Amino acid sequence: MKWEHIAGNWRSFIGHAEEYWGRITGDEFAVIEGKKDELVGKIQARYGVSEQQAREQIREFQRRMKEELGPGGLPKD
Repeated sequence: MKWEHIAGNWRSFIGHAEEYWGRITGDEFAVIEGKKDELVGKIQARYGVSEQQAREQIREFQRRMKEELGPGGLPKD
């Protein structure tokens, strides 16, 4: 799933993001507003990983969302 799709529908994906990154709160995800670079920074801060590792986690999240919902799917509220 492309990041642009996730970012454009960010509020629909917050629940999935909270499950994937349990150390980041829903309020923090709301502030991130789908901005990938902000998410990278938050992952680095919460999990103590490099920027490259944080970006890999995001790619994995995208892959999982594509598998679960299809390429243009949206989570059900």
